[in-house]
Amino acid sequence: MNILDAIVVLLNYVIIPATSYGAQLALGALGVTLIYGILRFSNFAHGDTMAFGTAVTILITWAFQAAGITFGPLPTALLALPLGIAVTALVLLFTDRAVYRFYRRKKAAPVILVIVSMGVMFVMNGLTRLIIGVQDQNFADGQRFIINAFQFRKMTGLAQGLALRTTSVITLLTAIIVVAALFWFLNHTRTGKSMRAFADNEDLALLSGINPERVVTVTWLLVAGLATTAGVLYGLDKSFMPFTYFQLLLPIFAAAVVGGLGNPLGAIVGGFVVAFSEVMSTYAWRMVAAYVLPRSLVPGGLMQLLTTDYKFAVSFAILVAVLLFKPTGIFKGKSV
Repeated sequence: MNILDAIVVLLNYVIIPATSYGAQLALGALGVTLIYGILRFSNFAHGDTMAFGTAVTILITWAFQAAGITFGPLPTALLALPLGIAVTALVLLFTDRAVYRFYRRKKAAPVILVIVSMGVMFVMNGLTRLIIGVQDQNFADGQRFIINAFQFRKMTGLAQGLALRTTSVITLLTAIIVVAALFWFLNHTRTGKSMRAFADNEDLALLSGINPERVVTVTWLLVAGLATTAGVLYGLDKSFMPFTYFQLLLPIFAAAVVGGLGNPLGAIVGGFVVAFSEVMSTYAWRMVAAYVLPRSLVPGGLMQLLTTDYKFAVSFAILVAVLLFKPTGIFKGKSV
């Protein structure tokens, strides 16, 4: 029975949270890797794009709730998500036309576009704070748990109860659907194949008659969908605070680089690698040890490598290690 309790503890505090967090990072990293692979620069505004899309979705969610529109046991934010994506897409397209297109036509070096994206990042950060404020926002409604700890203990007789949150399941299912749709689009549609050709060899793609502005437009539309979805799922799972999304930029970039920058499959794998590394490094393993080890061997400390305050240091360490020893990542993307 002790082994079963240890497994439940691992599910509660390591496997389920890390899987949910990994799916959110994977969606965020997909947006980063699309921009790097097709537009050929590292978009430092991606975290604040997620924050902006989430803020718009929250405002629409509140409007729905005020009008008495809900989604039953599911979060109302899922109804508001398509509208949030649409608004974010319009903002990104405007930003591209007003800012990035000028430098793209000038054939500016990637480092110039990186600096420009940092300016866009600060503008979007200020805009997000202006429209929704700086305070913590909890906008999740609907049924909170699919399985709660009390019910699980009653059913199984175990000392530990499994708590499976609705948002965790929604995050994983949504990520699977979005990733499957994205890969189908890239591999089985004419526009998707044009984007892949443009990413592989821009000059050859232009000679083949591919419209570069159409590719750029579709890329920003996809990025808007990925960023807003990732941001809303993260906000539902935790809570929404604009500065948190700025901090998420580090693990998202780490995920993209670990998997192979510019490689969509690598972004997904990298998201889960970073998520599990962060969660496992900051989890206090003493409770698990108490179930699997004899009482005399259970240590007195928490058995915690790092406190949760340093979880982003794990992402930074992974990012530095990959850049030093395997800059092309697991799936041999473009080196930084």
